[in-house]
Amino acid sequence: MTLAAIEFETAPNPTATIIVLHGLGADGNDFVPVAEELDLAAVGPVRFIFPHAPQRPVTINNGYVMSAWYDILGLGGTAGEDEAGLRESQAAIEALLARENARGMPSSRIVLAGFSQGCAMTLMTGLRHGERLAGLTGLSGYLPLAPKLVAERSPANAGVPIFLAHGRGDTMIAMSRATPTRDALTTLGYPVEWHEYAMGHSVCAEEIADWNRWLLRVLA
Repeated sequence: MTLAAIEFETAPNPTATIIVLHGLGADGNDFVPVAEELDLAAVGPVRFIFPHAPQRPVTINNGYVMSAWYDILGLGGTAGEDEAGLRESQAAIEALLARENARGMPSSRIVLAGFSQGCAMTLMTGLRHGERLAGLTGLSGYLPLAPKLVAERSPANAGVPIFLAHGRGDTMIAMSRATPTRDALTTLGYPVEWHEYAMGHSVCAEEIADWNRWLLRVLA
């Protein structure tokens, strides 16, 4: 599976890449305005990539075909997980990372980020990636296939910086799913920077500012 994507560069000859994975039912356009708010001038030119998830039936939406990184079988994670879909999208995102390497961008200058389903794919892929990444950003999401992470995680990314943020009023992915993700990653020794905000399943200006500061650190 090859992912179509929107790309833009803040200036020629980028020295870092940020790949942003959207949430269920959205597409790559969703986070372009957020990226345009970031001030990463201190990092140098940055390439942003916003891939589009494939179209697939989504069980909780009565099988309606929509943009999704994987199927959602039920709310709250109690109905099991679409492991086949997760791994299919993981492979497609790995291909994006390999393409960046082929274009001359080392993995150590790539940040993988995502919102909701995109957060799940960021953690799914980034923690298993065979080369050290600059950082992982998970917004309003959770860790998929959590019981398998210990056996499958990559030593190369054992110390990768992770920015996690969540809305205290999120009714789509409750805090009761987000905090176990934070705690599991912290227990495994990952350097997690955790943020909570007075919002629902969305992003806010304070969150973007906090993410901006974190990006400046990991891409310094």
